[in-house]
Amino acid sequence: MARSKKSFFERLTGSVNVDDDATFEEPEIKAPAPETPKPSDDREEWMEEENNEGQLTVDVYQTADSIIIKAIVAGVRPDDLDVSITRDMITIRGKRKEHKEVTEDNYYYKELYWGTFSRTILLPQEIDVDSADAKEKHGILTLILPKIDKDKQTRVKVKAH
Repeated sequence: MARSKKSFFERLTGSVNVDDDATFEEPEIKAPAPETPKPSDDREEWMEEENNEGQLTVDVYQTADSIIIKAIVAGVRPDDLDVSITRDMITIRGKRKEHKEVTEDNYYYKELYWGTFSRTILLPQEIDVDSADAKEKHGILTLILPKIDKDKQTRVKVKAH
């Protein structure tokens, strides 16, 4: 049976006596909604550009006097490869062209990459650009990049006139 008169404490604090038969509902506490980032009008251009170029996979290792780079370029003609070398960086670009023999709806799987690709590699040591060599055999591109020996000293004989 519910009491009609509240106690002094209930009136002072605004609390409710739980022992009464009156139903008590806890107030619902809502967590603030997480802020979602709003798109900015001043986005940088590089974020908006979509790069459809594939990335060439490579192995890079060294010998005592060279840095060797190997990449699988099967299906790419040597004329469709461009290798740019500086003393501390190399960029390999190319294009793998697809010869359409089957229509798209006849494929079960289509996993091969067709189109342009590139890879830029920062070299761990400076190389002699003029002595670099590139070979392609059985679909594997091999670049041999001779290292520059900075510790090598050469003596020059001074001639009198």
